[in-house]
Amino acid sequence: KQMATKRTTVEQKVTSIQDFIKQSQGEVVELPGFTSEPVYVKLKRPSLLGLVKQGKIPNALLTRTNELFSGDAGIDPTDDNMMGELSEVLELIAGESFVEPTYQEIKDAGVELTDEQLMAVFNYSQKGVKGLESFRTE
Repeated sequence: KQMATKRTTVEQKVTSIQDFIKQSQGEVVELPGFTSEPVYVKLKRPSLLGLVKQGKIPNALLTRTNELFSGDAGIDPTDDNMMGELSEVLELIAGESFVEPTYQEIKDAGVELTDEQLMAVFNYSQKGVKGLESFRTE
């Protein structure tokens, strides 16, 4: 028999459809910058299942993507194939995560994101703002 728990400190209410839509459109987050100054972008968290369903993740990358998303990926920098697949997955996630500017706008401007920025975007895609804590310096 399950028992519902009731929070006494904060009254919970159903999120309105307007707030639901607003949250789905992403949030402004701080990423590591190219210099000592951070950059601020709008990101959203894409759905891995949605990307697979839409065919945006090629079958050849499904195993590597699953390893990354589950945290089981042991990175072997000497494995050229693994590093190439990792790069493809990180680029794919960046393409799906950036709202403003879009990842295409960044690429069209001739800007190449740093490895640290790509990993920060990936971490955000998995854990939200909590995933960015390791990139912040005090």
